[in-house]
Amino acid sequence: MSVDAHGERATRWTATDTMGGLLATISIFTSALGLAYRPVRLIPFAILLAFVAARMSPRHTRLAGFAIATAVICWTLGMTIAVLTENSLY
Repeated sequence: MSVDAHGERATRWTATDTMGGLLATISIFTSALGLAYRPVRLIPFAILLAFVAARMSPRHTRLAGFAIATAVICWTLGMTIAVLTENSLY
């Protein structure tokens, strides 16, 4: 086992860590897309992806938490924008 500069064990990145980060990033992108196009279709999918990413990898818990917060904020803003502009929700 190797040891890093702080005296802690160095751990390897696994495929699970990579997929957790990728799912959180896709969730953030999908949430932002939901602001402009049909928030009821896209943002629940983004929230589900963020929850899966949060549970999948302990290494990306901050990114997944940011994805969940982004999805909730985009849901609120997307629904408000869709109602005020009288666009379709779904």
